[in-house]
Amino acid sequence: MSNRNKSNHDPKPYRSAAWFGKDDKDGFIHRSWMRNQGLPEDVFDGRPVIGICNTWSELTPCNAHFRTIAEYVKRGVWEAGGLPVEFPVTSTGESNMRPTAMLFRNLVSMDVEESIRANPIDGVVLLCGCDKTTPALIMGAASCDLPALVVSGGPMLNGKYRGRDIGSGTDVWRFSEDVKAGRMTLQEFRDAEACMSRSAGHCMVMGTASTMASMVEALGLGLPQNAAIPAVDSRRYALAHQAGRRIVELVREDVKISQILTRAAFENAIRVNGAIGGSTNAVIHLLAMAGRVGVDLSLDDWDRLGRGVPTLVDLMPSGRYLMEDLYYAGGLPAVMRVLGENGLLNKDALTVNGRTMWENVKDAPNWNSEVIRSFDNPIVPEGGIAVLRGNLAPDGAVLKPSAASPHLLRHRGRAVVFESIEHYKERIVDPDLDVDADCVLVLKNCGPKGYPGMAEVGNMGLPPKLLKAGVTDMVRISDARMSGTAYGTVVLHVAPEAAVCGPLALVRDGDMIELDVPGRRLHLDVPEDELARRRAQWKPPVVPGADGGYVKLYVEHVQQADRGADFDFLVGRRGTTVTRESH
Repeated sequence: MSNRNKSNHDPKPYRSAAWFGKDDKDGFIHRSWMRNQGLPEDVFDGRPVIGICNTWSELTPCNAHFRTIAEYVKRGVWEAGGLPVEFPVTSTGESNMRPTAMLFRNLVSMDVEESIRANPIDGVVLLCGCDKTTPALIMGAASCDLPALVVSGGPMLNGKYRGRDIGSGTDVWRFSEDVKAGRMTLQEFRDAEACMSRSAGHCMVMGTASTMASMVEALGLGLPQNAAIPAVDSRRYALAHQAGRRIVELVREDVKISQILTRAAFENAIRVNGAIGGSTNAVIHLLAMAGRVGVDLSLDDWDRLGRGVPTLVDLMPSGRYLMEDLYYAGGLPAVMRVLGENGLLNKDALTVNGRTMWENVKDAPNWNSEVIRSFDNPIVPEGGIAVLRGNLAPDGAVLKPSAASPHLLRHRGRAVVFESIEHYKERIVDPDLDVDADCVLVLKNCGPKGYPGMAEVGNMGLPPKLLKAGVTDMVRISDARMSGTAYGTVVLHVAPEAAVCGPLALVRDGDMIELDVPGRRLHLDVPEDELARRRAQWKPPVVPGADGGYVKLYVEHVQQADRGADFDFLVGRRGTTVTRESH
């Protein structure tokens, strides 16, 4: 008998032993073909096999440096006595993919889940960066429920334009509005491009990528400081190296992802999202992740747990600074320490480094009280995510108070309705459009089924004629999402969506709509008998591409936004058991 199954430090056989630990034809095949990569015989001695799930792609600019990060993870895995094996999965690049990267989040999760289950993997390091790669990889790993650890790619360096900091995404929206209003020339707009994205990494504002990297750390799935170290800072590579060591220990200790992703961990993440002014997209992604791991999480939890949480981090789009500044100020541990000192942290939640959350953050310093505010000097006294309900959103809608205009949080206005994003683009530029600053812009058929994929079009640009008149914000309502880099008084994720004849589908020009964020109410002031008449006349929209292929699968199985927009058949844990052997 060879020594392949008799590693001195790994007495227990791992899952990968079913591939590499046999002295038969199957074992020969599995080992021999792997050895064509130059692997010596003794790496098949029963040590844990660590998958490095890589979303590297040159079409995903935020993740284009992941090959280097993967090499540092491998160093750590080798040092700790594991066998690292890197494998690719579909990469969803927010800035390039059409019609929207969100259409493919669930597809990537399937890719991750099936790649893990089908291969000799005992534990996995998930390399995530651009928006949807983080939830997709976590969702796939959670359905397998094996030891897992996330390494985020890190934010870009601060953008610099004409002597001031600019933020990716956030300043794009501002510059675009300035061009429409005649305050910025087209050449100045073009000049800002290279100034904004000047290093590897994802958006450096508190957009969805930075938010989800923060959620990783708040959930305990990443090592401390995972969220904010800039992508090009050498400490990002040191963290990846340490993660490689730690995942081997997690496998030996048999700490599964479900032991990290507990109810307490999700509660911590929701409160952290409020404290950092995080993206509304986190709502959908955490709901989907919780569904995969079997934790009961709802929109009501987001509202209840987020209330009373002040926004402490002064970061775009809610504030002034950027992720690089947050790291230098102390990073997410400093933020979580403030929450813990004020009773807003489940301190005993387990994290992947083997310590509790409080052990990780209780001594974290704050080096800049302008970037990370004290509890009694917040950016917004009550941040979090406001969950709105009413006859316009029976199953809920969301709004980010820290990015909204205070004078619009209670508002009544006349609806100006757009039946689709194409209708919006055509109509919004019409100089004869009957609209004023008190109107409510309503966009339909941009939800999970209607777009399909629930695109980030909810932060509709304002009518050019109002921009030129100095209007900077209006109430906007849709079943779409909004980029985490965006801002404004924007109601999103209206459920049920218009494409399934939710009440949003019945709104017409001139209807009066009432928004009451403090009262958590969204009301369409139309009599019920009139709504019933409109409902009887309603016809479902034609969904582009839904007659075949993946889009057909998506439209038939995607759940509504209040349930995380996951596929109904993907919810829950399926483990790592392979139904049949291959040979």
